[in-house]
Amino acid sequence: MDLWQTLNNTVGIAAHSGEMPMFKEFLYNIHPAKFPNDIFMKEFWEHVFSCQWTEELNSTATGKTPEGKRFCTQMESLETLDVSAYDVNNFRFTYTAYNAIYALAQALHNVKVCTPGNGPFANRTCADYPDFQPWQLLHYLKHVRTKNAAGKEVFFDKNGDGPQLRDFVTWQMTSKGTSRFLKVGSYDPNAPKGQMFIMNSSAIEWGGGRHKVPLSICSEPCHPGYRKSAIKGRPRCCFDCVPCSDGSINNQTDSTDCVKCLDDHWSSDLRDRCIPKSMVFLSYWEPLGLILALLSIFLSLNALCVLGVFLWYRDTPVVRANNRAISYLLLVSLTLCFLCAIIFIGRPLKVTCMLRQIIFGVIFSLCVSCVLVKTITVVIAFSATKPDSNLKRFLGPKIAYTVVLACTLIQVLIGVIWVSTTPPFPEHITSSAMREIIVECNEGSIVWFYSMLAFMGFLASISFLVSFLARKLPDSFNETKFITFSMLVFVSVWLSFIPAYLSTKGKYLVAVEIFAILSSIAGLLFCIFTPKIFIIFWKPEQNTREYLISKSKLSVKSKSKYK
Repeated sequence: MDLWQTLNNTVGIAAHSGEMPMFKEFLYNIHPAKFPNDIFMKEFWEHVFSCQWTEELNSTATGKTPEGKRFCTQMESLETLDVSAYDVNNFRFTYTAYNAIYALAQALHNVKVCTPGNGPFANRTCADYPDFQPWQLLHYLKHVRTKNAAGKEVFFDKNGDGPQLRDFVTWQMTSKGTSRFLKVGSYDPNAPKGQMFIMNSSAIEWGGGRHKVPLSICSEPCHPGYRKSAIKGRPRCCFDCVPCSDGSINNQTDSTDCVKCLDDHWSSDLRDRCIPKSMVFLSYWEPLGLILALLSIFLSLNALCVLGVFLWYRDTPVVRANNRAISYLLLVSLTLCFLCAIIFIGRPLKVTCMLRQIIFGVIFSLCVSCVLVKTITVVIAFSATKPDSNLKRFLGPKIAYTVVLACTLIQVLIGVIWVSTTPPFPEHITSSAMREIIVECNEGSIVWFYSMLAFMGFLASISFLVSFLARKLPDSFNETKFITFSMLVFVSVWLSFIPAYLSTKGKYLVAVEIFAILSSIAGLLFCIFTPKIFIIFWKPEQNTREYLISKSKLSVKSKSKYK
């Protein structure tokens, strides 16, 4: 009793206690009268029932012994005894012997039923039953695999060990001095996954009669997502629970450290697991990407409609003025410029990264060179009014096509060198401080990228300068003033694009470039061709040869006055 407070509710590992059918009933039916020759039975009976056993049951015997001890009535029942005195449920070693007997009986049975020619010994012989040798029985015993009466399997492994079943028991003692072993769990290595180890923690009784596990710390446990941080000046069992930082997790209780997630993963909101980062790029299915794609298609359809109008009215003065073939080529290049913006939308791939800047640069150069040719054509046409002027030889279509082809080929050469040396490629930016993986195209060489933009800017600047100087030329259908304004829009957009390009990243960088493409090309389309469309549909009287001749006469007078 001195050690009761210390040892009470001790938990330990014990041999497995299994069911033995009819064994409990047999033990309850034990009686000294049934086993008169058992030298321990009467002594056991007298001890557990605190009485004196006598063979004769008479009035004297039913009284008391000379020592004052009562006589046993022989009607006592073992079922009334406390489990601390007579426990018929926890015969662990008895159960082991019970299984051993089953195994031995099965081995003997196998020895007996062996048929000559199918035996396990030399020349496929059998043991001589019942005069077999012990080693022969041992051979059969090693290979036994049977079930006992309770349905539990009995077998031996290669080491001769049986099923490694174990029980977890707690020893409980009451203040009255009685004690018992209570099963609180089990271990069965042959059980299905998840059922090998079973523990009923609620059945364990802790000091003071509590069923809740006592804390051995002066702080509440730190849950997953937090780490323990020692409190200065306090014992080690006292600590604060600090949340794991962004990008790190802890999925254990009372852990002192948080684990950093991989670069392509991020911590969940609870900081208890790492989740894959989301891929971020300008998609067709998000509002920004969808709007830009629809706008690109809408503007390209506008350019095609203008091209259709020009083809329908191809023989009218307003269309024939300033080289209608170049106008057709310009409208086709404008349509392609609008459509090339679609290549910038969607997940960046190796092919799209290589092609989109090259296609964009070549088509833009074709477009701007067409505008440049139209501008030069206006200036030369006005300057070559004299019959003997040497400038007339520059008004032919071959010269115009040569200029357009030369300017375009220069941009093609820049693109080919760029792709051959340092081609653009898709890049995943996986900074550990970001919740997302930015998927974008790395331009490979920023030098070639800005070289492409510089050449386009060079063509646009020349076109703007020439058209600006020729904006007041008094010619019929003079479009230099409109080209001047369109080039002003074009140059302004791309000058503002460079700082915006350098200050953004990811999908917004792509959106800025697409916006620059669409707005600059839309400026060319509407500034150059809207006045012509207006004359075709709303001022048809000006789209006649008579009006052109009258305007020409006024132009000659204005020219003389100008000189």
